[in-house]
Amino acid sequence: MPDSAELDRLVLRESDETDIPAITAIYRQAVLTGCSTLEIEPPSEAEMKIRRRLLLAANYPFLVAESDGKVVGFAFANLYRQRPAYAKTVENSIYVREGVQGRGVGARLLSALIAETSSRGFRQMIAVIGDAANEGSIRLHAKLGFAIVGRLGAVGAKQGRWLDTVLMQLPLGVDERQSS
Repeated sequence: MPDSAELDRLVLRESDETDIPAITAIYRQAVLTGCSTLEIEPPSEAEMKIRRRLLLAANYPFLVAESDGKVVGFAFANLYRQRPAYAKTVENSIYVREGVQGRGVGARLLSALIAETSSRGFRQMIAVIGDAANEGSIRLHAKLGFAIVGRLGAVGAKQGRWLDTVLMQLPLGVDERQSS
């Protein structure tokens, strides 16, 4: 678990296939115990490998955070919506290993993801926060410049309750609405 000195040595890098077991374990924990994702059944390592390959093939970044040689978090950007008009808008996902949250790993990962996504020419990043009660994720996104742009009431059911989803947005490039 990174302390402040370890956070200084945190390695952020593009993921590779050897990271899949750690990525799968982190995501499995999130699926089974939380509502940050509205996925109900955790995907297998084989499925996570496929998902990662598809994202990379479509030019989306998939990053990991490593501490002392162990993956402690991951983040990726993905297609926001299928229609071609949304091609330059991405949705972000970020997961940090249990026991490591709240120590700056998520902020470093999300900052790196924003920079990488922007450098690839994407224009807008959307955070779809699966549970409006996930104050940590909302604070993290707000800290990095995201604005709350909407709330969808009772759109997902998980762990015996209905969940509201919070939508947050961050412009990555020039705001086209203000360009001439």
